[in-house]
Amino acid sequence: MERDYDYSAVRHAADLESADKIGRTAGERAVARLNPRKVSTRKVSVIFDRRVAGTLVSHLAAAVNGGAVVRKTTFLNGKMGQKLFADGIRIIDDPLRKRGLRSRPFDGEGVAGKRLALIDDGVLRSWLLDCATARELGLATTGHAQRGVSTVPSPGASNLHLEAGKVSPEDLIADIKDGFYITDLIGVGVNMVTGDYSRGASGFWIENGKLGYAVSEVTIAGHLLDMFRSLTPANDLEFRYGTNAPTLRLEGLTVAGQ
Repeated sequence: MERDYDYSAVRHAADLESADKIGRTAGERAVARLNPRKVSTRKVSVIFDRRVAGTLVSHLAAAVNGGAVVRKTTFLNGKMGQKLFADGIRIIDDPLRKRGLRSRPFDGEGVAGKRLALIDDGVLRSWLLDCATARELGLATTGHAQRGVSTVPSPGASNLHLEAGKVSPEDLIADIKDGFYITDLIGVGVNMVTGDYSRGASGFWIENGKLGYAVSEVTIAGHLLDMFRSLTPANDLEFRYGTNAPTLRLEGLTVAGQ
């Protein structure tokens, strides 16, 4: 009754992982999730596997989108220049990254692309803007207009990533006596107006610094500002998706189980 997945999506066929490796990894992940347990409700340290860690970066991108800023429908409204993350944290949008899944020389309005730090040393430095939202905010476009064949331009990220930290994933987990290692997230329980966060999750329980038994049918909850402040990245960043992040550790999230 358990399932998992793996896949490879690239710009150049030569970069594709082999079908054998993808199939074996998917199978091993599914088998590891057999006979899951539920856990009692508590606050613990939580590790986001790098397969799902990028979702936190995506939430930041949605909160700094110029459209949300103009409409005042983001919990980051008025927080430009404030420290949201720990020292050393950088989140970069780079439309010029070689072989990136969302690489482009210019945006949907013909503005040349350039590398942009949304978060630099933990501080919010920029919104994602197209020409229209930039005008409404009295700013210059950041070159992030996106458009379809029948839609007007609107802001959006390109190749987005959170830079790697200095410790290994194993070191992130080593001092956790009781915690949750997340490999899969379910649902869209994130309120971008208030920053409240609540999603279904599954993965493995951490016991004395090691991954233990499989866990499913639990909910994790917190507030994105608190989650951003406590975030610690590992050194295993890998560019596999449009939005990428290394393994992440967060403190004090509520795990709601039985």
